[in-house]
Amino acid sequence: MTPSRRLVSSGSPLEPEIGFSRAVRVGPYVCVAGTAPIAPDGGTAGPGDVYAQSVRCLDIAEQALREAGATLADVIRTRVMLVDITRWREAARAHGERFAEVRPACTFVEVSRFIDPEWLVEFEVDAVVTDRTT
Repeated sequence: MTPSRRLVSSGSPLEPEIGFSRAVRVGPYVCVAGTAPIAPDGGTAGPGDVYAQSVRCLDIAEQALREAGATLADVIRTRVMLVDITRWREAARAHGERFAEVRPACTFVEVSRFIDPEWLVEFEVDAVVTDRTT
């Protein structure tokens, strides 16, 4: 028997164009795609501000987790991609505010750029939803 596959959309126009989902849940596993700092109006949140962009990325990722039936407490791995690795502490501050108690495995990497040159950071999040009654 194959576990059901649940797709979560953020409404980004890039999802159907590229052929991806903001998050996918199969069984207890939830993977949230690389999440950019897209403001509600479609622009870039916090231009020039790695911390503000990180907060926005995590807001979007957290919403996707909720829609997939997961919480931040279920997160087991995060990936933080930055165009300037010397600014990692700004992204780490936002990460620490969300995950101080969860402490998932985490990797910071530098990339040459993102689709939108105003984006300074993206986050990926993986979670495993466990039975909270045990």
